[in-house]
Amino acid sequence: MTDSRVPFQTVVEALLDGKDFPRRYVQYFSDIDPASLSLLMQAWPQVKPSRKRSLLKQMEANLEEDTLVSYDDLARALLTDPDSSIRSAAIRLLAESEDPKLVPSLVKILEADEDSATRAEAATALGQFVMLGELEEIPEKVHRQVEDALLHAASAEDREIARRAIEGLGFSSRPEVPPLIESAFRRADHGWRASALFAMGRSNDDRWQEHVLSMLVSEDSHERLAAVQAAGELGLAAARSMLIRLLEDEEDDTITSAAIWSLSEIGGEDARTYLESLLDMTDDEEQVEFLEEALENLEFTEDLERFDLMAFDPEDEE
Repeated sequence: MTDSRVPFQTVVEALLDGKDFPRRYVQYFSDIDPASLSLLMQAWPQVKPSRKRSLLKQMEANLEEDTLVSYDDLARALLTDPDSSIRSAAIRLLAESEDPKLVPSLVKILEADEDSATRAEAATALGQFVMLGELEEIPEKVHRQVEDALLHAASAEDREIARRAIEGLGFSSRPEVPPLIESAFRRADHGWRASALFAMGRSNDDRWQEHVLSMLVSEDSHERLAAVQAAGELGLAAARSMLIRLLEDEEDDTITSAAIWSLSEIGGEDARTYLESLLDMTDDEEQVEFLEEALENLEFTEDLERFDLMAFDPEDEE
């Protein structure tokens, strides 16, 4: 079988000309080798801004569809691009990266980038490293650096930066974090409350149960979505019947999907019965696939619960 790949120089030339860029060439940027990256960066200043943005948007879409692609090396090179929209896109391409070597660059962007939207993207990306730090998968020094940067950003004048910082801190066990989440929740602002709920969902802390349950019936869709997601992430059994009732009337498809997935995270016979009935009633292929995935996740949730029960030792309670 012959190799159908074209030389990377051909890909670069296609970026530079005025014709439509072949979509199949986007695959060439995944796991790009150093020589090809060097060739690309030499030509990058001459690529039209609209083409750059279109290319990166396609890469983002590819990441959502295919877990095997990686644009990390290219994205790292673009973190210092003079165009703020390119820097922001590069950060989003690194959303799944667990490399602690990224932290200094992201912290620098959060603290000093001239564009507030790019700083907000950096705050979101740093949340991943808070989680990794809690799991002890990155050095403690790096974990502390990330938390300190986000704690400082949580008081930023720009509300989007501050909100994203609080969301990122949701994973943190630092004592400074719960008061920040509580303060955000108490604000008379839907966006702040949604961010607080998002952070609550990441916290693995049952102290937030009443706040989350109260927002499941919020009239604001952003608050309602964040509460639905948090209920699942926290595994709130008390939310099970509320989520089922919500699904009877909810018109927002995003919230409906989130509620289905949250039921699969909470578990219980009522959740299984309801999800199976939804599966029986739909002929839509995408919905069938999603419900089957939710039922598989429900099985995983129930397996974890059985494991926890088997591991329970009554003597521990004495």
